[in-house]
Amino acid sequence: MVDTIFGRKLGMSRYFLQDGDVVPVTIIQAGPCYVIQKKSAEREGYNAIQVGFILQKEQRLNKPLKGHLKKAGCGFFKYLREIRVENPEEFELGQAIKVDIFQIGDLVQVSGKSKGRGFQGVMKRWGFAGGRDGHGAEWHRKTGSIGATTFPGRVIKGKKLPGRMGNSRVTIKNLKVIDVRPEEDIIAIKGGVPGSRNSIVEIKKIS
Repeated sequence: MVDTIFGRKLGMSRYFLQDGDVVPVTIIQAGPCYVIQKKSAEREGYNAIQVGFILQKEQRLNKPLKGHLKKAGCGFFKYLREIRVENPEEFELGQAIKVDIFQIGDLVQVSGKSKGRGFQGVMKRWGFAGGRDGHGAEWHRKTGSIGATTFPGRVIKGKKLPGRMGNSRVTIKNLKVIDVRPEEDIIAIKGGVPGSRNSIVEIKKIS
């Protein structure tokens, strides 16, 4: 049994629960994902299945990828991802993995690539307070002192400094499934998930 599916983040909304509470939700188009390849520990060194997500025009793919996808016989896909499983032989090539593997109330973890924010200073990147706001102070948003006096006489490794922010894989755990609509391939998850609109996310059920 597979417990993971890939989806496309559509945006955020809100749900009115039966008890009257209002909760923010992220709407995700989850699947269907189709099994493209089965990987075994004897051949590849680990057990997994490769799945395809979001159909793609055939002419936009190169010949090696076309040949690889034709073996499954279920179309051409824009994204290929892997899901670790215990027994790949339980799956058939071309088999569809749909959002109905989740139920309302399940806890899931969602992984995705966070929004890139470019090169940022310490106030935005790390939440530093910054310097004084008076006109006499000339370091309103600067890093400040980072030295270590005479010993060891250098900047300690791991010091929080300006640098590239975002555009990295982020995982958020223990998110609750608020709604599942298998006929529309839609899942609504409480709270926010990493990434911008139309970005690809991985949804995994927490056992």
